[in-house]
Amino acid sequence: MDLPIRRIVTGHTSEGTAVFTSDEEFETLIIPTGDAAMATIWTTASVPADCNDTIDGAKRDAGTTLKGGSVIRIVDMLPGASSPLHRTDSIDYGIVISGEIELELENEVSKRIGPGQIIVQRGTLHKWKNPSKTEVCRIVFVLIEAKPYEINGMPLPEYMQH
Repeated sequence: MDLPIRRIVTGHTSEGTAVFTSDEEFETLIIPTGDAAMATIWTTASVPADCNDTIDGAKRDAGTTLKGGSVIRIVDMLPGASSPLHRTDSIDYGIVISGEIELELENEVSKRIGPGQIIVQRGTLHKWKNPSKTEVCRIVFVLIEAKPYEINGMPLPEYMQH
């Protein structure tokens, strides 16, 4: 996508004065499933986060979510692409920056979401579809570990369609 991703990170000097610790640009990279390109912007190892953690959060090993922590990433959903059906033990905030995306639930009911609109994804079985044949849909996702949804005291399992 032509829109660069710029990440600015702040921190402190040893005396406690606020400083900028990095200012850099990222590009999204195509993921193995081929339906999207992603860039992890930052992660935290815990929630609440530890502002004394000196690790560059973008370099922390994280899957779709981070057990005990949080992830913010940019997702470029490729034109005409669809993700696998999946569920994670997380609450996800998705903010559409450009293009449109369809969020389809396991019962095949879907909603279309456009620029400036926000999705709050609460551990449901779902997939993403880019309805455009030509335009990338860019979304900012913030994923925070959550307790799984329970039915009669039994947690719904995480799931990834293969």
